[in-house]
Amino acid sequence: MDFSKFTQMFKIKELRNKILFVLALLIVFRLMAAIPIPGITAQDLGSFFDRFEAFGLLNMFTGGTLSKLSIVMLGIGPYITATIILQLLTMIFPALEKIYKEEGAAGRQKINQWGRYATVPLALIQGYSMLTLLSRQGNITGLTPISMITSLITITAGTLLLVWLGEMITEKGIGNGVSLIIFAGIVSSLPSNVLQFITKFDPNQLPGYLLFFASAFLIIVGVVTVTEARRNIPVSYAKRVRGHRIFGGASTFLPLSVNPSGVIPIIFALSILLFPSMIAGFFVSSPGIVGTIATAVAGFQNNVWAWGITYFLLVFAFTFFYTMVTFDPKAIANNLKKMGGFIPGIRPGESTISFLKFVLNRILFIGASFLGAVAVMPYIIKGITGVESFSFLVGGTSLLIVVAVILDTIKQVNSQLQMREYDTI
Repeated sequence: MDFSKFTQMFKIKELRNKILFVLALLIVFRLMAAIPIPGITAQDLGSFFDRFEAFGLLNMFTGGTLSKLSIVMLGIGPYITATIILQLLTMIFPALEKIYKEEGAAGRQKINQWGRYATVPLALIQGYSMLTLLSRQGNITGLTPISMITSLITITAGTLLLVWLGEMITEKGIGNGVSLIIFAGIVSSLPSNVLQFITKFDPNQLPGYLLFFASAFLIIVGVVTVTEARRNIPVSYAKRVRGHRIFGGASTFLPLSVNPSGVIPIIFALSILLFPSMIAGFFVSSPGIVGTIATAVAGFQNNVWAWGITYFLLVFAFTFFYTMVTFDPKAIANNLKKMGGFIPGIRPGESTISFLKFVLNRILFIGASFLGAVAVMPYIIKGITGVESFSFLVGGTSLLIVVAVILDTIKQVNSQLQMREYDTI
């Protein structure tokens, strides 16, 4: 987006109001993030997130609300988890798939409503697990049964309020509300990272700093390139004669994204890696073999090599799994056939399905490899340069979300501007 368009979007009253509306709701979110849960006292949470780096990553995604024990400490995570579960269930159970696909907008609205319902128990479970773990680690005090119940109700209400804010942004603002809330949480850590970098700056580590920022720049360029990369498959449409008019005969492209699954594989991988550590936290202090096993599982994330390799393999596998679940070559081939479209040199039907699967598997290998590399890149860069600040710049879900949200928002603003240009012609 050039500067002229940037100034133009503030000159159009409707578009300006949408942007200001989004900013106002994001400010409300950040104000809520500063409100702590009443009745609970936090003690040295920083050391907890330093010892359990995976939870530190989770804290970064929520914009620091977890370390502040905020009323929105879980962020919008339970809603995302519920949505992902329902998306997978629609692919597994034919009845749910029928509702989602055949009932159109009404069916999708029904599935979304079920996602809101499922958010409540998931928020209760995740909130209870996190508070119990912090209590057993000695990082919070004052957690009585009454305060636990009160805290769980507060946390769940905070998550549902964030879901409502996200839907309001999607409906009346610009961009995807859920993504923008996550984006705001991640970007909110930028000032503290800058301050940490300034206070801990060591001139003797200047080569490491230069290598770090050079790597960060190259990785950001790579993420933008892969996010926007497409494999265009040519599609032609046969000519059809109706009366005295000729329809069809045009050529177009079927774009296949190199990374069609977005950040979902990383979220899945993190969920699987975090869940055993969270459960093991309940049994670390247990005597005997149970405590030994729990200690080993909880300390797994401290083994950088084992954690990194497992993380990479899970992201790689989930990229293929999620894409195969959500992308249906058979449905695309059937739609092309109904509309009189075909891929030049490929027969309609089974040959088209096989060709789409072949092409998809080839580009997915590139996308999955890149996604896995980006996920583990913070650990690699940290090990090479020794620089911990600005870790969100060099990989993981945070970087992909920031890039994806910025690109999507720019596209939506450009589409709004183009619509108004056509209206004036």
